[in-house]
Amino acid sequence: MTGHITHDSLPRTDDPGASALIAALDNPLVFGHPVKYIRLIETHISWVILTGDYAYKIKKPVNFGFLDFSTLEKRYFYCQEELRLNRRFAPEIYLDLIEIHGSEDAPKLQGSGEVIEYAIKMLEFPQQCLLSSHAAKDDLSPELIDDIAATVSAAHANSDRADQADDFGTATVAAQWSAENMDQIRNAIPREFMPDSYFQLEYWYQENNALLANIDARKREGFVRECHGDLHLGNMALIGGRVTLFDCIEFNPELRWIDTISEAAFVAMDLNARGFPGYCWRFLNRYLESSADYAGIKLLRYYFIYRALVRAKVEALRVDQEACDTETYRAHIKPALDYIELAGRWSSSHRAGLVIMHGLSGSGKSTIAAQLVEKLGAIQIRSDVIRKELFDFKADDQTGSALAEGIYSDEATALTYRRMREIAATIISADFTVIADATFLLESQRKTLLELETDPVCSKLIIDCEVPTAELRKRIVEREKDPSEANLEVLERQLRSQQPISEAEKKLARIVTIGRTGISTDQVQQVRDLLAN
Repeated sequence: MTGHITHDSLPRTDDPGASALIAALDNPLVFGHPVKYIRLIETHISWVILTGDYAYKIKKPVNFGFLDFSTLEKRYFYCQEELRLNRRFAPEIYLDLIEIHGSEDAPKLQGSGEVIEYAIKMLEFPQQCLLSSHAAKDDLSPELIDDIAATVSAAHANSDRADQADDFGTATVAAQWSAENMDQIRNAIPREFMPDSYFQLEYWYQENNALLANIDARKREGFVRECHGDLHLGNMALIGGRVTLFDCIEFNPELRWIDTISEAAFVAMDLNARGFPGYCWRFLNRYLESSADYAGIKLLRYYFIYRALVRAKVEALRVDQEACDTETYRAHIKPALDYIELAGRWSSSHRAGLVIMHGLSGSGKSTIAAQLVEKLGAIQIRSDVIRKELFDFKADDQTGSALAEGIYSDEATALTYRRMREIAATIISADFTVIADATFLLESQRKTLLELETDPVCSKLIIDCEVPTAELRKRIVEREKDPSEANLEVLERQLRSQQPISEAEKKLARIVTIGRTGISTDQVQQVRDLLAN
């Protein structure tokens, strides 16, 4: 069954030949394979023709300065680049580069003679597979967020590092793009519609120039890599039960060779902007844990704000003020204003805080910490994961270490707590709350963090998880696939060696006690209030 090309909007290009070509492709005989239907999706830079099993992407003959597809030779080059770059993420989707022969009025995708255009042949998948569609249906899950984090982290780990001699990912380039966002937003939105948070952001940029030094340091350390460049939920799909990235930036390497934390911040910002702030923090935690890139937290706020303002700029430039009356313009400009407000909230939020989880193995510390991550907006650091990372194990590896030996020796444990202290200091210095998740059964271990001098100065809490011993034994026997390798032998040792929270510690931190049923809504609010004071 075939049908006519349907348009989200009519083709917009100054090239009549290109428009004629797209119209002539409304013919199932052109494609050389069975066609179920013919539908067109159009963006400002390309046409995508859907045929049922396959999709064909044709670049528009346009030149926007930052993007130049104005000649056939350039479109050929960028089609090759699109295939090369996207096959890193989705080789099963990006199939081939197709030559279009014939004429604009009578094109053929198979044949010989002069090439008049190029198309990228892709495997077509249903639009409901897009993660943006899942978000719109409120169909995101914790497991899906974890899959996104693992996929993004793996993509970054496998990406090439930028040459130190080029300008990609430098502080100069980052500052230039940030300034351009602010300038174009100011030019696109009349002052009477501009929210106060925009002017707050101008001040924030002036006051945070010191962050630029961190940007150059990150490049020297190898974190500027050939990333995706446009990684939001609309460019991810759930295909075959697997999160798949696609449609990366091929047209401007400066937008693709970026700090990995900038790309992670884009995903987090997109989740937040779509109404999933808890999942924003879950994604960040899983990404940082998987990548072990806790140093990137120093630039998380900078890049989160940058990504929100990119989206604000795009939304603002879509609105033609001259074609709208005041109320219509106000409605159409709201998405841009929402992104500005989101950036403003992140620039003004002060989240620095220290939460120490305390309790025997099986007492629910990690579960409670994970809940607080999403409720408070915080970064959880787990001793079980950090310990294994220090010794080159994956989080879910079973190391076979005996009690008090191997990675669980006293020396390894001391090293783990020192590393947690270092990471906690980094997170707090970036003005975020850290949740240190370990047993912290010894006073010396707790003091490792409680006596940490922080800048900014922050509130410190101990969340004391108390569960009856019989229940602890039952939980340890039943749990599976957990980074912790604690067994009953470990629990018995903990019971003998644990030290209660001392009066001296109570002067350094507030104590919140949680029972066997877990943390309640009132207790979450209590923790929030204590951190704020």
